[in-house]
Amino acid sequence: MPHPSQQRRNLNLLMVLVGVVACMTGLAYASVPLYKLFCQVTGFDGTPQRAEAAPTAVSDRTVRVTFTADVAAGLGWTFQPLQNKLALKVGENKLAFYAAENLEAQPVTGRATFNVSPEVFGPYFSKIECFCFTEQTLQPGQRIEMPVSFFIDPAILDDPQMNRLNDVTLSYTFFRAAEEGAAEQKVGQVRNGQAGESQSSPLN
Repeated sequence: MPHPSQQRRNLNLLMVLVGVVACMTGLAYASVPLYKLFCQVTGFDGTPQRAEAAPTAVSDRTVRVTFTADVAAGLGWTFQPLQNKLALKVGENKLAFYAAENLEAQPVTGRATFNVSPEVFGPYFSKIECFCFTEQTLQPGQRIEMPVSFFIDPAILDDPQMNRLNDVTLSYTFFRAAEEGAAEQKVGQVRNGQAGESQSSPLN
C-alpha cells in the first residue's frame, strides 16, 4: 500500500494533469472567437474594420472595389452582388447591395463571413452597417436585398506601402448559422497552412 505522502504526491500530480487538460480544451474552444476578435481589431487576414461613422474629410484619391459572393456547400441559397464594381474617393461613404434567396422548402438562417484582398487593405476598409453583422433568416422562396455601408479610411494616405494600391475586392461567403464556427475555424486553418484556400468568383 502506498505511503500517505506518496498518495498525496500522486493526487497532486493528477490534479495538475486534469488542470492542464482543462486549460488546453478551453483554449481550443476560445481560439476561433479570439482569432476573429484579433482580426476585427487589427484588420489582420484582410478583415475589414467596423466604424460608427464616415470621416468628414474626403480625398481626391479613388479606390475601385470589386464585389464577390459565394455560398457554402449545403446551403440552398443563391447569393450575389447587385454591382460588380464601384469606385469611391478615400473617406467617402458608399452603399453597395447584395441579394440572397432561399431555395429550400424551410426557413433557413445564414451568416456571412467576409474579407478583403489584398489583405493589406484590411485596416483601411471600414464598414458602418452590414448584413454580415447579424444572422439573416429567410423563409422558403424569400428573396432580400441587403446593404453594406463602407468607406476607405483616410489613414491609408499615410501608409507608403499603399501608395500604388487602388483596387480591392470585398468577398462574402454565406454559411448556415450553425456551421459558422466551423467556417471560422477553417479560415484559421487556412492561415496556418492546414487547409487549401477557397476562392470566390464574382457573379453577375
